[in-house]
Amino acid sequence: MDHAPTAPTKPTVLIVDDTPDNLTLMRQLLKEDYVVKLANSGERALALAAMPPLPDLILLDVMMPVLDGYAVCEKLKADPLTQDIPVVFLTAKAEVEDEQKGLRLGAVDYITKPISPPIVLARVKTHLAIKAHADFLREKNDFLLDKSAFLEAEVHKRTREVEAIQDVTIHAMASMAETRDSETGNHIRRTQFYVKALAEHLASHPRFAAQLTPGYIQMLFKSAPLHDIGKVGIPDRILLKPGKFEPEEFEIMKTHTTLGRDAIEQAERQLDIQVDFLSTAKEIAFSHQEKWDGSGYPQGLAGEAIPLSARFMAVADVYDALISRRVYKEGMPHEQAAAIILEGRGKHFDPDIADAFAELQPAFQAIAQRFADSDADLAHKKMQADRLLGGAGASQTT
Repeated sequence: MDHAPTAPTKPTVLIVDDTPDNLTLMRQLLKEDYVVKLANSGERALALAAMPPLPDLILLDVMMPVLDGYAVCEKLKADPLTQDIPVVFLTAKAEVEDEQKGLRLGAVDYITKPISPPIVLARVKTHLAIKAHADFLREKNDFLLDKSAFLEAEVHKRTREVEAIQDVTIHAMASMAETRDSETGNHIRRTQFYVKALAEHLASHPRFAAQLTPGYIQMLFKSAPLHDIGKVGIPDRILLKPGKFEPEEFEIMKTHTTLGRDAIEQAERQLDIQVDFLSTAKEIAFSHQEKWDGSGYPQGLAGEAIPLSARFMAVADVYDALISRRVYKEGMPHEQAAAIILEGRGKHFDPDIADAFAELQPAFQAIAQRFADSDADLAHKKMQADRLLGGAGASQTT
């Protein structure tokens, strides 16, 4: 069944005048084309102006008792609900100063009495057209702002979801290595925060400022847990061996750096896109055992040929290995561990990063205490090692 089109809603015009004859005249003039509301005082005008449906135009007499037209106009423009309704003054006051005052208060037009009906009709039509266009633009702008806010919220939501997936993926991968090693999950957390502290401390250093942006530091923090992911490929008999490695065993142990890089590269290939935090993780996994003087592994890189991310991890990883309790060893006192780090300045470690460590010792101690391994953590690790090695379990730090 067809429906007849809905007739367009007529604009609403509010006429304000304290003279009944004037109200009648204006009503007769406008009623055919507009919905007409009448107010015989300023107070009544303010009440009707705020009552839905709001008027599209107000024709306002100036000379009224108690609350004159100027006062009414001022109140209308001060109210957010009515401030956008155009006001046209209808008045016998024809002085230029009167017109200027009305326009200054926010009126859009000034028509003198006695009125000319054709002029009134033409002015009303013009101002209603302008009002309709202004309303359209305002609604369009509000829609775009709402849409922009919605899209911004959706982007933020999706970004947080991607970041959460990244974090879960990183920690899931890191946990694979942690479940087979003697180190606890707290080692992962401690090294993350050591690296972040060092990077933030050196962010304004001339050597590092260009690279150590907030975004890069966040990537370092996210990537750090994957530094030993390659240990998943080391046999238990070596990874958990008590005592010192034989030379051939140590060569196998050293491959955890290459295995880690290869595992992350495989993840990149499966994703088929370049992911910045995985690239940083790959650097750390592959090169965190390199030494500033070139005596490290797997490539024997020296100085700034070692990726910056790996140089940070070198300090963080060695310090944590020295101070941390393990299944079959006690941790070293901070002072002794710090002395070893500083002794390695310019040999094992980037000199500037070692200097940053020297200044950040209280921060390192606070991080170590915050994420300290509990007796339960160590007991669980000992049980794992004993089970994997048939009761002979122990491990050593590499």
